[in-house]
Amino acid sequence: MEIQLICIGKTDDSNLQKLILNYENRLKYYIKFTPQVILDIKDSKKLTQEQQKTKEAELIEKQIRNSDVVVLLDENGNEFSSLGFSEFLNKKMSSGIKRLIFIIGGPYGFAKSLHLKYKVKISLSQMTFSHQMIRLFFVEQLYRANTILKNEPYHNR
Repeated sequence: MEIQLICIGKTDDSNLQKLILNYENRLKYYIKFTPQVILDIKDSKKLTQEQQKTKEAELIEKQIRNSDVVVLLDENGNEFSSLGFSEFLNKKMSSGIKRLIFIIGGPYGFAKSLHLKYKVKISLSQMTFSHQMIRLFFVEQLYRANTILKNEPYHNR
């Protein structure tokens, strides 16, 4: 199974980029992981928030296949402990799906169309973080989940 993380906009902080890349490299030993960055919409300042979210949704939809299982990383989604997330991941990995897609929306979140189409939502915290920080938190938790599934000592139990 492949896990893909779709994000809107590049991470412009070099320190965050290094940390994200560190965990992406660690993930290579466990799963096929592919980050997919959709470039920021040009002239977005001329758009309303809803128009921007709609344009982002159109770009996101182009990356998704009918057979994909999609999870929105959304502040109103279900929260998991690290162990709970590893169990969620294990169930998805055991189900025979080919691609599991996690999506981080843009600065204003997701268009209503994506909320209606994709029912599985996960929140990484009740706190609000920049969508760039969420990338780091997500890849670290994905790495942690894989070490838990392999009974490795990274996660202290």
